[in-house]
Amino acid sequence: MLPVPISEGYPLFYRRDRSTRSHVAVGLKRVTAGACLVLCAATASAADFTVAASGVVPGPGAIRFALYRGPDGFRHEDRAYRILSAPADKALVTVRFQDLPPGRYAVMAYHDANDNKKLDLRFGMFPKEGWGLSNNPKIMGPPSFGPSAVTVTEPTTTTDIAIHY
Repeated sequence: MLPVPISEGYPLFYRRDRSTRSHVAVGLKRVTAGACLVLCAATASAADFTVAASGVVPGPGAIRFALYRGPDGFRHEDRAYRILSAPADKALVTVRFQDLPPGRYAVMAYHDANDNKKLDLRFGMFPKEGWGLSNNPKIMGPPSFGPSAVTVTEPTTTTDIAIHY
């Protein structure tokens, strides 16, 4: 390979350093270092979100926690960002969502007593099982993302959800 002259007109990845390495090797070294910085920065901004459900009536099944990142799909468990569950064997059930990008999230929790992995409804709209939302908003009609949203920041954020039966 012919050396590329060092001048102001060439981008950095075409310049050749003073050693015998080629301009391609210098470019790859700089690209690799840049990629490492980007990846390291991405992993550094992770937060944990601890959610505690209180008022649980201990019994069969589990408390399911569905985490949502925005209003799209809110209350539809199949569109949740993440889902965790824990046995409903105590009045206070706690889970932790780990390694989340900081931002606004909402959680819907419910006591899945029959373990069918869905919130059972009476007449298609009234919960038959215990349920609750982050921020414990007072609701009339279907709940929305905004009043339930919590800002999750590094390193950890905690919220409590009151379960209503």
